[in-house]
Amino acid sequence: MRMRLRLERQFSREQRTTVVYGVLSFALILVVLQLWLLTATMNAWLGGDTSVVWPALGVSVALFLLNLGLLRSLL
Repeated sequence: MRMRLRLERQFSREQRTTVVYGVLSFALILVVLQLWLLTATMNAWLGGDTSVVWPALGVSVALFLLNLGLLRSLL
């Protein structure tokens, strides 16, 4: 049973490359989203709206953890 699972998990080089490119593309989208969030938050904060700072921090931390998990899955 254990050997069977091991054989099912082996992917070809092309399949692994496709998965890595997909994960990296998604990670890049999350980083761009984080940069946009930082820009929007700074714009609001400098305009005097301080109510968006803490929710934006929470979302940014969540995006960072999601990105960290995605990149760790590649190892």
